[in-house]
Amino acid sequence: MEKVVLALGSNVGDREGFIRKAVLLLSEKIKGIKQASIYLSSPVGFTDQPDFYNTVISGYTDLSPEELLRFVKETERKVGRVKRFRWGPREIDIDVIFYGSKVLQSEKLTIPHPRMEERDFVLIPLAEVEPDFKHPVSGKTALELAERVKKSSIKKVIHNST
Repeated sequence: MEKVVLALGSNVGDREGFIRKAVLLLSEKIKGIKQASIYLSSPVGFTDQPDFYNTVISGYTDLSPEELLRFVKETERKVGRVKRFRWGPREIDIDVIFYGSKVLQSEKLTIPHPRMEERDFVLIPLAEVEPDFKHPVSGKTALELAERVKKSSIKKVIHNST
């Protein structure tokens, strides 16, 4: 079993409901899930859209990285994600942030996630749920990475109940 960390976001419809449904579906193949609180953040890229609800989960899986990516994409479909355009609104968006200490770059999957260190809406919930988790490239803990974005504009909207 490998420890995995996923980031989830939603800015269409029942944002909290979509995230909760995705976490429930993900728990079928990711065991021992720990979930951060849900945070509100402004959109990235195409900014003329509603704000996002974001969270991070960690847990353990025996899926390979490629199998995990397929499972994540299937979960997005089951939750009801509609393909629109890059950086556009999403019912649910799930990104694989870490897979153990693995470093991987393929056509469809890069681990660790290549832009996570510039995203406060990933780093702050990551530090909440896995403060001691070490980035496999930089060697910094999640807490150390989150310190860089201390003056972030994201805000906690739903406290973790797990």
